[in-house]
Amino acid sequence: MIQTAKSVLLVVSALFPIVDPIGGSPVFLSLTRDYSPQTRRLLARRIAVDSFILLLASFAIGSHVLSFFGISLPVVQVGGGLIVVSTGWAMLNQKKEENEHSAICRTVNCTDALRDAFYPLTLPLTVGPGSISIAITLGANEPHHLRANLVALLAAAIGSAVIAGTIYLCYGFADRLGAIIGPTGVNVVIKLSAFLLVCIGVQILWNGASQLLNSLPSFRP
Repeated sequence: MIQTAKSVLLVVSALFPIVDPIGGSPVFLSLTRDYSPQTRRLLARRIAVDSFILLLASFAIGSHVLSFFGISLPVVQVGGGLIVVSTGWAMLNQKKEENEHSAICRTVNCTDALRDAFYPLTLPLTVGPGSISIAITLGANEPHHLRANLVALLAAAIGSAVIAGTIYLCYGFADRLGAIIGPTGVNVVIKLSAFLLVCIGVQILWNGASQLLNSLPSFRP
């Protein structure tokens, strides 16, 4: 029981700062600002469920999947970093008039909203290459006998559920943040979040690219 609790704490402490649902809530709000509160909460619940499944799957079988397709973690980081940079750049260059026009002219039902639940809202904006690589690393470092594997899988499931719960709370009630800081404050937070998203994407891209470059003989120190 104590070992399970320690493993849960390890999973949560390793993944929570990377997933960062608190910091991601302004980004989620900016991408769903023309949704109704009910639709936004439904979408947040779907993202939380998808994030739980993705984290648990990365922990349990992620290393085997990458090995089967011959894909390394640095390549995942490079690809995911490019997507994050692209999304942040698009948000950074979005004009205020476009947002207002979208809010007036676009009606979004639950079916349309849920189409974006997995991509890009879950992957890579919520559970990105950094989170996946950490989950895969945690799973790959676990002992390879049955009882220890079951304990580790249980701890990963509990830890992933905790992360998913915080995602739902932060995303589902992101509109409360908007009501508190007002339209101008929301716009400032969105632009700042978009800039940080670009920086995060560049960092993820660089982490992967530097490992790939170091794997070449001519780039070894």
